[in-house]
Amino acid sequence: MKIDGTNRVGSVNQYKKSYESQQQVSKKTGSKKDHVEISTEAKELLGSQGMSEARQDKIETLKKSVADGTYRVDGRKIAEKLFPFLK
Repeated sequence: MKIDGTNRVGSVNQYKKSYESQQQVSKKTGSKKDHVEISTEAKELLGSQGMSEARQDKIETLKKSVADGTYRVDGRKIAEKLFPFLK
């Protein structure tokens, strides 16, 4: 029985050829990106749900405090929320 290692090179070349042909096809078609469109009906539904004025006011005050740099995070509250997950 003769063992010849040259057959292995041919099998690797087959994979390389397949990969190269796949790359050529992807270059021809170009990279496609996902595109999402929201219909006007969906936009109307989102607008009709709306937030309460109190909620909007709270969000605006939070945005302003973050922008001003006056927003502070209480580390104790964060730790209390994370503690059950660390048990």
